[in-house]
Amino acid sequence: MDFALSEDQRLIADSARGFLADASGLEQVRAVVDGEAGWAPGLWSGLARDMGFAGLMIPEAYGGSGLGAVEMAVVLEETGRRLAPAPLFETSVLAAQAILAAGDEAQRASLLPAIAAGDTRAAFVGAAERPTLARGRLTGRARFVTFAHVADLLVVATTDGSLVALRAATPGIVVERTPNLDRTRPFSSVTFDLEVPDEAVLGGAGSAVSAIARTLAVGAGLLAAEQTGGAQFCLDSTVEYAQQRVQFGRLIGSYQAVKHELADMMVMIEASRSAALYAAAAIDEGGEELAEACAIAAAWASECYLHCSGEAIQLHGGIGFTWEHHAHLYFKRARATSTWLGTVEAHREALARIILKETA
Repeated sequence: MDFALSEDQRLIADSARGFLADASGLEQVRAVVDGEAGWAPGLWSGLARDMGFAGLMIPEAYGGSGLGAVEMAVVLEETGRRLAPAPLFETSVLAAQAILAAGDEAQRASLLPAIAAGDTRAAFVGAAERPTLARGRLTGRARFVTFAHVADLLVVATTDGSLVALRAATPGIVVERTPNLDRTRPFSSVTFDLEVPDEAVLGGAGSAVSAIARTLAVGAGLLAAEQTGGAQFCLDSTVEYAQQRVQFGRLIGSYQAVKHELADMMVMIEASRSAALYAAAAIDEGGEELAEACAIAAAWASECYLHCSGEAIQLHGGIGFTWEHHAHLYFKRARATSTWLGTVEAHREALARIILKETA
């Protein structure tokens, strides 16, 4: 498998990096963190509509670009680098992939063009807790749903293996913001108590077990790209600081212990990027390696981000512990993403089951 970036893919990455440097700098992220909205509408509009990133993984037949997971991965690395407070991942990865995997032709044609155009923001419900669909009625509560408070569409995984696509404003759906560690990616609790029309059930009741599993695997694999971007920013900002901070008459970057820590961060990040791109390439190929590659990327990138964000705080010294500094924002994102779509231990257990099954 060859997952070296093509010239077009590098151009997409450069475009995303340039746009986000202006639209999602630390000042803009801080404004969202300190505000009540929990997201940046202008940033969403720029990413989804102006840059066209919302439709990267959606086929051209449904209004998308018809590209793939590798192109999405390079964009997500840049959104992770900038902690972009917008529901691109939720909409264009989790929700869109669920609809593509489980929906019939009519459902795809109805839902995907608005997502590709950036006119619909979506959230995926069921990554942690799931409501119940029984006799056509959806009941129960799901917690830890990211960006649900600004979603137009909810794609809901249920306990019986169904996927349901519902407008967030549908009577019987209550979305409530909940406090969480990472304020750049707000969580909500969503409560359901409503009758679900047959056309809202993607592909038929109880038929989406494999589609849900694939969606979560793809999500974990592509989240690794976002985590890699965050870890890279931690390294870059720490290197810059080490070249400026003077202690005991010397730049701290000249000390061997600091150099070793920075080198270790770089090695982990390069491995994380390779794993994330391998997962993205496996997603595009759609073969048997998909689940294995995504589990590897998710486990490694989570540990990499946690390590690098922690080291960034340590190497920044006293200022790194303050509320005013950016380091804690990356540490909180690293901590939140390390459990959101499965813990490191869960991904390793999934990988072990795959390996043991292959050798049995």
